[in-house]
Amino acid sequence: MIHEVLPVGALQCNCSIFGDESTGSAIVVDPGDELDRIEAVLERNGLRVTGIVITHAHIDHIGGAAKLRAKTGAPVYMNENDIALRDMLDTQASWVNCPDPEKTEIDVTVKDGDAIKLADTDFQVLHTPGHTQGSICLLIESENKLIAGDTLFYGSIGRTDLPGGNQRRIFASIADKLLTLDDSVKVTCGHGPGTTIGRERRWNPFLRGL
Repeated sequence: MIHEVLPVGALQCNCSIFGDESTGSAIVVDPGDELDRIEAVLERNGLRVTGIVITHAHIDHIGGAAKLRAKTGAPVYMNENDIALRDMLDTQASWVNCPDPEKTEIDVTVKDGDAIKLADTDFQVLHTPGHTQGSICLLIESENKLIAGDTLFYGSIGRTDLPGGNQRRIFASIADKLLTLDDSVKVTCGHGPGTTIGRERRWNPFLRGL
C-alpha cells in the first residue's frame, strides 16, 4: 500500500494519499489545497482517484475537494454532521484571510462503523465528534494505521473553541474510540508530525486521567 503524506495550504494540513499498487486506485484524504502537488504524487505513482475523504469540514481540510472531485469524478465522503460547516466556507475563509473555495458536493455521508474500500483494504470510519460535530478518523487495520484528522495530535488534541467544537465530546471520542486501539497503531495527524497511540497514551498531557 502506497501512503504519502503531503502538508498542503497555508495551515499545512496533512493530506494523505493512499494507493493500491495492484489496481492503481487511490483514496485522497483531506485535499485542503495545492491540488497541483497532490496530482503530482498521483501521477508519479500511476494512481487514479476513486474516493475523496474529508475528516471534517474546516476549510484547510476540505478547500480543494470540489476541484479534485471535478477533475477525477471521484465521490466525496464526509459525515453529515459537518454539512453546516461545509456550507459556511465563505465565513471560514474570512477567519484565515484566504479566498473562498468552491463548495464541494458530498456524495456519500458516512457514519461510525462504515467502511470505505480501496481495492481489498477497508478504511473503517470512527465518528469522533469534539473538534467538530462531524469529525471522523479512519482506521486501516491491515496497515496498523489511523488517520486522526484534527482529533488527536502529537502531544495535543484538537481545539474545541470554533463552531461545532465541544471539549467534553472530544475527550469522550478519544477515550472511547482511540485509546481502545493497540499502542502500536501509527497515527497520521491532521497537522504536524505523526505519532502512535502508545506514545500519546503515555505522554500526551491532555489525556491524563482518560
